[in-house]
Amino acid sequence: MERTRIARVDEVKLVRRGEQVEGTLHLTPHHLIFCHTPPPSLDELNGLPSPKSKPRELWITYPIIQTCTLRLTHHTSHLPSSIRLRCRDFTFVCFCFADEKKARDVYDSIKAWTCKLGRVEKLYAFTYQPQSPEKEVNGWDLYDARREWKRLGISEKDSDKGWRISNINLDYGFSPTYPALLAVPSAISDNTLNYAGRYRSRARLPVLTYLHPVNNCSITRSSQPLVGVRGNRSIQDEKLLLAIFSTSHSNQPHPNPCSRPRSRQSPQSSSSGSPTRDIPANLPDPETLEDQMISRTSTEDGPRVYGAQQHNLIVDARPTVNALAMQAVGLGSENMDNYRFATKAYLGIDNIHVMRDSLHKVIDTLKDSDVTNIPPNRESLMKSGWLKHITGVLDGASLIARQVAVQHSHVLIHCSDGWDRTSQLSALSQLCLDPYYRTLEGFIVLVEKDWLSFGHMFNHRSGFLSSEKWFSIENERVGGNSDSHAQRASLSNSGSGAGHALENAFLSAKGFFNKDNSSRESFVDSDGELQPYDQSSSPSNTKPTSKRTSNTSRDPPLAASPDPKHAATTKVKETSPIFHQFLDATYQLLAQHPTRFQFNERFLRRLLYHLYSCQYGTFLYNNERERVENKVMQRTRSVWDYFLGRREQFLNPRYEEGVDDNVRGKERLVLPRAGEVRWWSEVFGREDREMNGLPHSSSTVTSPAASSRNTLASPNGGTTTTPIPGRATEETIAPPAAIPSSVLTGLETAEQK
Repeated sequence: MERTRIARVDEVKLVRRGEQVEGTLHLTPHHLIFCHTPPPSLDELNGLPSPKSKPRELWITYPIIQTCTLRLTHHTSHLPSSIRLRCRDFTFVCFCFADEKKARDVYDSIKAWTCKLGRVEKLYAFTYQPQSPEKEVNGWDLYDARREWKRLGISEKDSDKGWRISNINLDYGFSPTYPALLAVPSAISDNTLNYAGRYRSRARLPVLTYLHPVNNCSITRSSQPLVGVRGNRSIQDEKLLLAIFSTSHSNQPHPNPCSRPRSRQSPQSSSSGSPTRDIPANLPDPETLEDQMISRTSTEDGPRVYGAQQHNLIVDARPTVNALAMQAVGLGSENMDNYRFATKAYLGIDNIHVMRDSLHKVIDTLKDSDVTNIPPNRESLMKSGWLKHITGVLDGASLIARQVAVQHSHVLIHCSDGWDRTSQLSALSQLCLDPYYRTLEGFIVLVEKDWLSFGHMFNHRSGFLSSEKWFSIENERVGGNSDSHAQRASLSNSGSGAGHALENAFLSAKGFFNKDNSSRESFVDSDGELQPYDQSSSPSNTKPTSKRTSNTSRDPPLAASPDPKHAATTKVKETSPIFHQFLDATYQLLAQHPTRFQFNERFLRRLLYHLYSCQYGTFLYNNERERVENKVMQRTRSVWDYFLGRREQFLNPRYEEGVDDNVRGKERLVLPRAGEVRWWSEVFGREDREMNGLPHSSSTVTSPAASSRNTLASPNGGTTTTPIPGRATEETIAPPAAIPSSVLTGLETAEQK
């Protein structure tokens, strides 16, 4: 209670969508709770028998608060003091107070409970105790890496498909941000992996994430290579990729790595810092292996599924200029002269800063939802670029899925560090390829595998510990408070396009060559694409001492595991709605293929809510190692408990089980239709027609699981339904004019969560 200046305030008015209700505001260590009793119905007023109005509650968990603004009563105004909250689930509310001192006390208490915790272990997940039906479920058991690899046909005892499970990272010493178990080609030894890892940022070398059950083609993922301005190369990395792209021929004799000595070497490799001094004598010449591979595929007899039609692809998710600019700081993208067995595609997906800025523009368009019922300006929504970014991610996933399923080819995906855009593309392409991942349990496994196990900076991107920059006092801002200016700058400090990429790259390069600059604060972490690279740790200057030596000494510090003795806060510039975009893209697939998904739209919406609620431990920390070290599975509950305990609420009644590639609408492969991308109006708390426009035709959908937008788990594990002013119980939903007349299943009202 030391952070709570005031625990209860009576006669508080809640304002939303221009309507007001009066009630009592309670402040607990983990929630704001607003209680009010609805006015009596007409039947009650007329003395007729009717159910008595019951008190209703609105629960807001502190980590879900995006911004908090205190507006004090001005001496020239008769308006009461107020606190406006913008939440990450796009709830916009305003609390009005008759007493200015109480308003300030509430503001200070919210700020203390939100951004002064200092440690992840103080979040709600570590004290939450569920009740039935969650109590009987254990969501931690749903994903098991070995079980999923076995489902894909890979096991430690069977390498017939050309893959094996490596234990090189079993203690997370090889690559701290990667999972403990890595699926790699059977032809590649752990010793080769150890060398190859030194050529990839943070040792996130190419490893398997998906194997197609029909054609044995793979999706692998990695981080960017350490090419640099000198054009570094790695023989081991080239050998690893060649082996990956050869696994679909595993039933054929594999080229013998020792069949001939290395006969030639690119002049570039010996002078560019590649690890030639430490290469074992029996390593093959990549050019020789290429020739053997091409020769073999061109002379195979009989029917061929692969062969000449195979077009193996390296996908760099970044804009071309961003990837090239990274060479100035020792990173970059593959030189395809060294990977002649594949082609490369740049997808042009912008970085975390552009995505953050785009969502802020959407929020700015919706920001007055607490005080007015005016629909958002659709032109401003379009100028945000949000749908353009969603379309870009979907286009990339479609390219990867087609390459694997139609071209019978292998695909390697990477961006910068391989945990933002790479996770989006990898997961979405698998969602298109595999019907299993379109089931409720399968989607959970997909999230566990490609987001949680392979690593994503959830602590950083989601800002669980909040920031004081997101709190402001309006009247002080009028007086010239510089903090508010910093806040506004932080919300839009992202830049977009080639100009910003080059400008930032030159700034990074300046710091890289400035040996007196000991501070790294000016450099953007991970997929900001602007981290400096320590030249002294280039591949040529790094000698492995064992095959499980950590490969992270050459990388900038992650800042992912703060010292428990020091308070941690959110770095605003590292926040970005990456996982939100993935869920939005999944929604687009669900909207376009409503019979192919077992789960409904509400499942995605509630998952986004619980990403930020911090009620469960699933999304806490940034990778598998951190969750193991902090014993998250033993100390917290899984978010999947919430969904599996209420499974029926999240099922799609229109789902059609079964796969038949000969029947239209039942094919294994589903692909997005870029021209039909639309606003996910439900997640923004708006009606479909407000964001997507008036349709030519409509159909009425009544939610099968009507649950309020702000239905949260209470401290005792129950749920509290909270109708908010301005909400309907049924709505007419239809797609915009450009979309066929089909609707999502399991939809609730546009404002229900």
